[in-house]
Amino acid sequence: MSEREKRFAVLIDSDNISAKYINAILSEMTKYGVTTYKRIYGDWTSNQSSKWRAELLENSITPIQQFSNTVGKNATDSALIIDAMDILYTGNVDGFCLVSSDGDFTKLASRLRETGMYVIGMGESKTPRSFKAACTVFTNLENLLENDEEKANEAIPQKKIVEAIIELITENENNEKETAMGEVGNYLVKKYSDFDVRSYGYSSLSRFIDEMGAFNLERKDTSLYVRLKDARAEKEEVVKRIIKKVKSTGNNGLELAQLGQYIHRQFPGFKVKEYGYSTFQKFVQSVPELLLRTDTDHNMIYYISLPELEIPEKTGKKKR
Repeated sequence: MSEREKRFAVLIDSDNISAKYINAILSEMTKYGVTTYKRIYGDWTSNQSSKWRAELLENSITPIQQFSNTVGKNATDSALIIDAMDILYTGNVDGFCLVSSDGDFTKLASRLRETGMYVIGMGESKTPRSFKAACTVFTNLENLLENDEEKANEAIPQKKIVEAIIELITENENNEKETAMGEVGNYLVKKYSDFDVRSYGYSSLSRFIDEMGAFNLERKDTSLYVRLKDARAEKEEVVKRIIKKVKSTGNNGLELAQLGQYIHRQFPGFKVKEYGYSTFQKFVQSVPELLLRTDTDHNMIYYISLPELEIPEKTGKKKR
């Protein structure tokens, strides 16, 4: 018997979401499971809801009427929250999809997740970060519409994505473990709940990562794995240049900071994290021919390969 599809309640705040997204919302939800509740909240006597009214019957969405009786109070928010808690306690769903660009649903998303619910958030890019972070996963609705010019306005900087992937791969390599593409996707969503490759103009995570330039993809059987780009040749060149520079200083040594500035001038794209090191200091310490000596003022690097070269305790001068 096949595993039961997860059941979701889709609750839509019509006050903050345009009707143009409805087909894309319901289509996106098919990725997660089956939608058993489809409810939308608003004042259906208002002219502003006319565009939504045309979509309700066609998509079998149940409208929940909320009159705006009090100025400054959002009755729609309250009704949606109460219904969400009622549905939660029925035990009939595995998760919720909260469709709104309103940050007022942040507490609701957090409360649902505390009970073990899978919470999908959907809203426009203007949605407050607090609501996005409170959801298990958040999707910008602009990404669901093709040829939308605002698609990448709120995308997480790609530099942060690269750093997060390097962090994951390095941790796995330290534990002698390979990094599968699926694990990368899960890690990015956990770290950034609103991460979506469509924000960068891609339809697949593998293509997005492949074109970053920092990683190699390798397929084994039916699985795809991500590795740091083989930069051994460049690393060897960097190490040679470091040794040559430090060696040229003789017994005087070279300040670590000065060495770092020199290497970044020689190799503008140099990043120690791409070699599995968290800092330049740790990278330098991995070179057998070099010795790091720390005093109260400076971190000094010395070349120690020559047997006759002795490094004094503090002054850095050659002993005779």
